[in-house]
Amino acid sequence: MLFLWLYMFYSCAGSCAGLTIRGSPAPSRAAPPLLPGEPGEESSLEEQRAAPDAGSPISSFFNGSGTKRLPQAIIIGVKKGGTRALLEFLRVHPDVRAVGAEPHFFDRNYERGLAWYRDLMPKTLEGQITMEKTPSYFVTKEAPARISSMSKGTKLIVVVRDPVTRAISDYTQTLSKKPDIPTFESLTFKNRTTGLIDTSWSAIQIGIYAKHLENWLLHFPIGQILFVSGERLISDPAGELGRVQDFLGLKRIITDKHFYFNKTKGFPCLKKAEGSSKPHCLGKTKGRTHPDIDQEVVQRLRDFYRPFNMKFYQMTGQDFGWD
Repeated sequence: MLFLWLYMFYSCAGSCAGLTIRGSPAPSRAAPPLLPGEPGEESSLEEQRAAPDAGSPISSFFNGSGTKRLPQAIIIGVKKGGTRALLEFLRVHPDVRAVGAEPHFFDRNYERGLAWYRDLMPKTLEGQITMEKTPSYFVTKEAPARISSMSKGTKLIVVVRDPVTRAISDYTQTLSKKPDIPTFESLTFKNRTTGLIDTSWSAIQIGIYAKHLENWLLHFPIGQILFVSGERLISDPAGELGRVQDFLGLKRIITDKHFYFNKTKGFPCLKKAEGSSKPHCLGKTKGRTHPDIDQEVVQRLRDFYRPFNMKFYQMTGQDFGWD
């Protein structure tokens, strides 16, 4: 009777989280609620662990039968590339369960052990994928070996963006928290007169993608890493999500019908987030207006990054069109 009631309830509600053909419970199609948080501003791990893994009534019913598993896929980078958008878009998929906060296990919390890491993960049913995202992994020297040690079969996703634009976005985020920091121009150069770029500044260093990728290829084959274009994630979110779903071995459920373009924010938003009947856009910290940067400095940065970009294109087999 209980299953009959659930079937009738979801038939009326238009949900597809009903019963399987053989009458056994289908995997829950509810993703966890969209928790607050993003790079540098994520919710605390304590809040994440205390938060209920809520969703639709049927996911609540099956919640007790799920199992916490180590992630089979990880979004490893890059900061200010679009990782938060990608994760929230993916969480619409009924077969993806992900941690909302960034665990920072493989860079900051590795000494806590895999049991601690697993306990952070949401419960999943058979056939569902457990995911997390921590953009700083991509530039952490120890992360590739540590993830490989956990599982050599882990699928890795890197969201990349024009390194010059990414650096300015990175600086803009820091500026919003520390208004008294030096100008972007002064931080860019070791010596502006000679034009020597300061590669020790993290905003610049993160964008040397080819250098960081070399470290990952010592532990993972290139085919096990998917590179998502941050620019196309804005211009064609459904297209990029299609590639991601294929890479993860998921049915293409997230399509154009899930998105609308918010002209005010300047990026796509979800027409309806999972567990809600309302549209959902990323928070106010996304889409900040960048400060005006001296165009001579921008051009010098483009010249600096060009050879690294070319090498990255060759390594990945993709031309991201940043030049």
